[in-house]
Amino acid sequence: MGDVVSSHLDENKREIITARTRDVMREFGETYQQQYAVALFNSVRYEIEGGGTQSQLLHRKDPLVDRSIFSGNLFQYLEENRKWRNRFVFVASSYSISLYESKTAHDRSLHPKVTINCAGYRALKSMEEYMDLVNNSLPGVKARPSSSPFVKCATQFPLILWHPYARHHYFCVMTEKEQTKWHAVLQDCVRHTNNGLSEDCKVLTPAFTDAVRLHRQAKGHYGTWDMMCGGPPQILANLVMETLHPEMRSLIAHRLKGKLQQKQRHWMLISDALYKQVLRHTRAHYEALVQSCEVQRPALDAGLRTDMDQIIASKDHVQGKMRALVLPRAEQLLLASVKPYVDSILEALMEPTSRGFSEVRDVFSRELVEVSKNTLNGGGKELLGEQMERLSMLAFHPVKMQSCYEEVEQLNLDGLQQRFDVSSPSVFVQRAQILMREQMDNAVYTFEQLLNQSLEGQGDEDLCKTIQKCEDRVLKKYDYDSSTVRKKFFREALLQIIIPYMLKHLSPSCTAELPKFKELIFEDFSRFLLVENVFEEVVLHSVTKDIMMAVKEAAVQRRHNLYRDSMVLTNSDPNLHLLGESPSVDWSTKFSPDDPEGEGEGGAQDEGPRGGLAAAKRRRQVVSMIQLDGVPLAYESCMEVPGVEGIPEEEGEDYGMRCKLGTEEEEDDDDDEARMLPRTPKSPDSVHEIRGLINPVVEVEHPEAEEGGTNGAEPVSATVLLEDGSVEEVRSVTTLVEGGDQRRVSPQDMMKRLMGKDRKQEVTDIEQAIQEIDLAVQEGGKDTDLEADLGQTSSKTNEGLNEVGPQPIRNGLTGGDGNGEEVENFGEKVAVQISDVVCEI
Repeated sequence: MGDVVSSHLDENKREIITARTRDVMREFGETYQQQYAVALFNSVRYEIEGGGTQSQLLHRKDPLVDRSIFSGNLFQYLEENRKWRNRFVFVASSYSISLYESKTAHDRSLHPKVTINCAGYRALKSMEEYMDLVNNSLPGVKARPSSSPFVKCATQFPLILWHPYARHHYFCVMTEKEQTKWHAVLQDCVRHTNNGLSEDCKVLTPAFTDAVRLHRQAKGHYGTWDMMCGGPPQILANLVMETLHPEMRSLIAHRLKGKLQQKQRHWMLISDALYKQVLRHTRAHYEALVQSCEVQRPALDAGLRTDMDQIIASKDHVQGKMRALVLPRAEQLLLASVKPYVDSILEALMEPTSRGFSEVRDVFSRELVEVSKNTLNGGGKELLGEQMERLSMLAFHPVKMQSCYEEVEQLNLDGLQQRFDVSSPSVFVQRAQILMREQMDNAVYTFEQLLNQSLEGQGDEDLCKTIQKCEDRVLKKYDYDSSTVRKKFFREALLQIIIPYMLKHLSPSCTAELPKFKELIFEDFSRFLLVENVFEEVVLHSVTKDIMMAVKEAAVQRRHNLYRDSMVLTNSDPNLHLLGESPSVDWSTKFSPDDPEGEGEGGAQDEGPRGGLAAAKRRRQVVSMIQLDGVPLAYESCMEVPGVEGIPEEEGEDYGMRCKLGTEEEEDDDDDEARMLPRTPKSPDSVHEIRGLINPVVEVEHPEAEEGGTNGAEPVSATVLLEDGSVEEVRSVTTLVEGGDQRRVSPQDMMKRLMGKDRKQEVTDIEQAIQEIDLAVQEGGKDTDLEADLGQTSSKTNEGLNEVGPQPIRNGLTGGDGNGEEVENFGEKVAVQISDVVCEI
């Protein structure tokens, strides 16, 4: 396939790609430098003047520290040899997807085979949906409705990551439940990376977004943009590909040879190589651009703080002059083309968004009900740590949050998209989902802090009541915060839809008159006050009043569950906000029943290559131990591989062995989350394991073995507490002697050690049993029912020493043929053994 790429992307075309990228970055760089100074001015002004509303819920600073999202096995399609291979997939807290040869390779910190940044991708689980997108990738080449895809999926449960420019990735699993879970994880990766620009960067982020928007508007592209996703280098690469990709497709598409499927495969490889080359250039250009702006920042900041009052006064003067020019035209456009549609747009946004936030509230309440039930039934605080550890990651669990996300995915702007140039509602859907996740995490974190404060010095009897009080307190604050967040989201969404539409219609008549306003700005302030930005702010102010009124009227309707703007809860709970400065609660160690001294995972007793607190926390996963309905999946793809007919084998590889190895390593992982899962019973693999199951053996260090004693003075218990908490009887004890051989304790010694305090009564019972056996032996030849009675007696005698129950006597204990002589010999031998025990006692 490399020949296909090199033959179509020759040196001449690569120079064209480099030149186009350099031109776009030069134009963007000029705009970015201008917007950088404007963004710095707005940031300093906001810092001085203040503003904004205070949330009622606490905010967690770094929720995913020392966490990972998910890991497991998938089948990946390799385009190089057109075969499917089993891969271990690890999703880090950054939501990047890493594919390894095996779990062992990941544990050894080897480099992954592939690392996928999901920005700009779409997660699909239908081959038909994928083929619809692929068939539209080559305009002019029509595919038949019955044409088969060029990728033959090994199972009927595919998972596909599709990108308009970059390489596609194909996976499949064995069950529908796995497909649903993995699809939710992949969607969460896409959702997170598409929201890649951090709002904490008060200068870089607004400067970049405004520069991209103004650059596209200069090219005639108004409205929302689907490819505004990922980090700045990726967004810039998408900006270049927006014009370069169609140009290169027109040059190359007609030269592709072969059948339709082959043409599609070749074009995707070429497109991926094209995108990678553009991305390398945009990354280098952007880093140099930011560095040059950051060098000038101290001087700009000092000048701003010195002349802030004069700059604000100058801006207000220019805005007043420009408002007289723009407002009459803007009001006419609003009245004719915008106001009639504001209510329809708002209704289309509010219905699914309000249902989604309501579902967030319900999911949070249901999880707390489960915490109360499990804690009450499980014994109080001992299990509370495990329950709260799972609850703390609820917001980042894509499977549990899927019901909330699905409500917002029903957002439909049909009929309004074409009018207001909205490319797709996905921009608003993903933004609402991110806000829902933030509100869920804020609610969970606030509940954790309140519960931790309430539980200090409190007994178990009021635990459920305490949980209920904290829940009620958090839900009230969630209702207020979710209402505030939704109203802000509705206002921003309306502005994103309406402002580009108005700028598109007002710019042709107003742009020619804007240069005269530059004369009103002092030269020293010209870097911070640009007439283009002032013009957009004037248009924004002309629309804001109507949008605020529309949202305020919607808040009155009860069905949207919105608080009125008059209900302001500023500083309503100052004591709670003091808790926000406290560190997050480590529930896994706070009430850990296995660690009463508070050492936690990776304490002094947890040493070795996998020990240590950091290593233990790195093994914690958000979705690793979650199964549907609390039951493990009956059939996981990482445990069994399809047959040869479905997936071609790789030469020299044993898939069954590799999958088995991966499964065993999964089971060896002893983190907190894995312990809570019920383990699937496994059959023994060797004769020694079978004997160990039938006759459990306990190894103990004998205190008197070094002194030459044959038997210890202290009695040994007949039961053993296993690792899973169950109690099991044993009939043999192996004594460990330092520097010597191990020897197995006889049944007589075991019975002797198992004697209780009242030994006289037990000796009397044993003597009576001996007499009954002697009497039975003497009458053995006369009574036909003796064999059955003796079988029952021997069964009772061996009870507690052999867990497999009574076994039939086949060849006798003396090698006979099963006649009465065998019974007599057996009875005599039992009597002798019991007599020896009595003598020893």
